[in-house]
Amino acid sequence: MAALKISSARKTALAATAAVALATTAMAQQAAAPVNSVSTLNLPQNPQLFGTTMPSVVKATAIVNGQVITQTDIDQRLALLAMANGGRIPAEEVGPLRQQILSNLIDELLQIQDAKKAEVEVKPADIDRALERVAQQNKQTVDQLGKTLVANGSSLRTMRRQIEGEIAWQRLLNEKIESDVTVGEDEVNAVISRLQAAKGTDEYKVSEIFLPATSVNRDQVSAGAARLVEQIREGASFAGLARNYSQATTAVVGGDLGWIRPERLPDPLPAALRQLQPGQVSDPIPVSGGFSIVAVQDARKVLTNDPRDAVLSLKQVALNFAPGSSQAERQGLVERFSTAARNVGGCGGADKLAADFKADLVQRDEIKMRDLPPALQNIMLAMQVGQATQPFGSLNEGVRTFVLCGRDQVAAQAPSYDEIYAATKEDRVNLRARRYLRDLRRDAIIEYR
Repeated sequence: MAALKISSARKTALAATAAVALATTAMAQQAAAPVNSVSTLNLPQNPQLFGTTMPSVVKATAIVNGQVITQTDIDQRLALLAMANGGRIPAEEVGPLRQQILSNLIDELLQIQDAKKAEVEVKPADIDRALERVAQQNKQTVDQLGKTLVANGSSLRTMRRQIEGEIAWQRLLNEKIESDVTVGEDEVNAVISRLQAAKGTDEYKVSEIFLPATSVNRDQVSAGAARLVEQIREGASFAGLARNYSQATTAVVGGDLGWIRPERLPDPLPAALRQLQPGQVSDPIPVSGGFSIVAVQDARKVLTNDPRDAVLSLKQVALNFAPGSSQAERQGLVERFSTAARNVGGCGGADKLAADFKADLVQRDEIKMRDLPPALQNIMLAMQVGQATQPFGSLNEGVRTFVLCGRDQVAAQAPSYDEIYAATKEDRVNLRARRYLRDLRRDAIIEYR
């Protein structure tokens, strides 16, 4: 059937006729309506209300290329951040954090928008799998995780949006940047030569948080970075803050840069890095394009054997307390447990120790010493096979000890050609990704409300 075609003049006439008809109908309805338009509904004069009050209208905080970011989005992301930090966000920091979260949400939305423009697809199933991994890490189902989020003022929707942003950005970088970044064989060989020349020098396991700044907001970003450092030093998770705030591509892995020699980093990061001990975090460091915060997780010498590289075989004896027991009773039990652990009598004695104290016994092999908390590493460096650590834990949650059953020293090895290639390429991708996001911000139409 042929499509009906109407001339321009005819369209105008039809539109005018329709308008008149609508106006006439409306006037007729108004004339026929009773004086009180709800009189026929038979409503009570003083109605009793049931249920909860409807929430206030959610107003836009920012509109990014036509898409809205609401105050609810900010509140729920703030709640998510609070959960990652054990619920500890001082009241005086909430306001500045909201501003930082808004900036992060704008960047996240820009990344998602550009990914869609490039036809980079993030399927619901991709997000579902990531959610399942998060739930498993928290020893919950996805439904249980959702209830936990709601109870803490957030939601699965917020977490799904954050996951979508991370996946979309990573895939966009893979398509637009990573595929174009090349590393020559001669470059990798040059790195191998420098590694050999650097044998015995310092190498650090580093995490980073990068916060972009301009001349307009530099003071504000600097103050925000200082607050992040303060939170980390008070016990907040560096990885959690990196995921929520860092604009480096390492944000998705909690800011982890892996093992790195200071000279591989741009100035002035090397000097700051050398002043840190494992477990310490730097003050905000002004760098090109913003501020960096770096944390040293571990340290070693390049291509040099290190006792901390040992692989351990351990037996863990976990002492539990009877429900309702007093602090004094628990303290006395721990003292007896500590004395028995000092005289454990070798790895075989761990079984008797567990039996005597009705404790749980678990054996674990292939434990990398570097994966243990620094305090335990320091204890085990001086231990002989067959000895037990000092009991550790708390009188509220239980106390345990490790019995050292074996220690295999691993010889230091240079990174492989493939590892060096991957690390060099990642550095270049990170640099170009920062420039890419800067360009997205510059070209965006953002309205603040």
